[in-house]
Amino acid sequence: MMKRSDVAWTLVGIMAVVLSGYMLYQEIRNLSLAELTDSLDAISQPSWAMAGLATLGAYFALAWYDRIAVSHLGKHISWWFITLCSFTTYALAHNVGASVFSGAVVRYRAYRSKGLTPHEIGVVIVFCSLTFLLGTLLAGGLVLIFRPDLLNRLVDAEPWLSRAIGASLLGVIGLYVIGAWRHFPPMHIGKWHITYPRLPIVGKQLVAAPLELACAAAIIYFALPKADNPGYLVVLGVFLASFSLALLSHAPGGLGVLEVTFLAAMPELPTADVLAALIVFRGFYLLLPLALAILVVALFEAGQWSQRRRTGSSSR
Repeated sequence: MMKRSDVAWTLVGIMAVVLSGYMLYQEIRNLSLAELTDSLDAISQPSWAMAGLATLGAYFALAWYDRIAVSHLGKHISWWFITLCSFTTYALAHNVGASVFSGAVVRYRAYRSKGLTPHEIGVVIVFCSLTFLLGTLLAGGLVLIFRPDLLNRLVDAEPWLSRAIGASLLGVIGLYVIGAWRHFPPMHIGKWHITYPRLPIVGKQLVAAPLELACAAAIIYFALPKADNPGYLVVLGVFLASFSLALLSHAPGGLGVLEVTFLAAMPELPTADVLAALIVFRGFYLLLPLALAILVVALFEAGQWSQRRRTGSSSR
């Protein structure tokens, strides 16, 4: 049975999809399919290749999230197993939506087979979420400091306010590093408590998460045309804002939320070109991994079923 909170967040996700879908329709109602097809055709082969490499980099970094969490627990699990588990978890969660499928089920099934307790698996889940949050704060803070004009693309703000927000975000990162260095008491997130990791673990967190976000944004950047391209830092900043809004909305795959945010923040680019870049992003970062993840889950469950059958036969 789904909890009331699950139902509530599911309804929030549906409402977000409907609202963003309506807003998106208002933006693209005069756009023809031919224009969109022409924009996709205009993407060069090197750009397609770079977008593909950026996708591999993003999922490598996501696998690193789990690896860092497992290392924090002091456990030893093969890199290959962790990579498959992480890939499947994020490929499903990104598409289905955090409110409906947070990835906990996949991680639980996978890591239980490796001997981790439910509490340890819970720590892995929270730790990976914390790593993503740290990466968002770090990348967002740096972008706002180096490109204070970026905030004006979404809201009316003075450059000093953008830099102040960026400095505040980096200040939170600094407090986390100090907490790990000075061995502060454990953090409490809901019913979970997380001991501040060792500094080497913190260092890995602060590399892995920004790397994942940077690679994911690069998929869109490479798919955009060079003419009137606002630059990588702008694309990264808009991606951080849109992806965060998508997660908060609980809309499956950020459906509509990403598109509306990018179209609003990049008025200098033709609508068809922006949508074409986001189609490439959805294809590489969401849909193709989802298809592969379903195959991985099917093979894993078949292997588990076969193992239980052999164990049952031998015990007779």
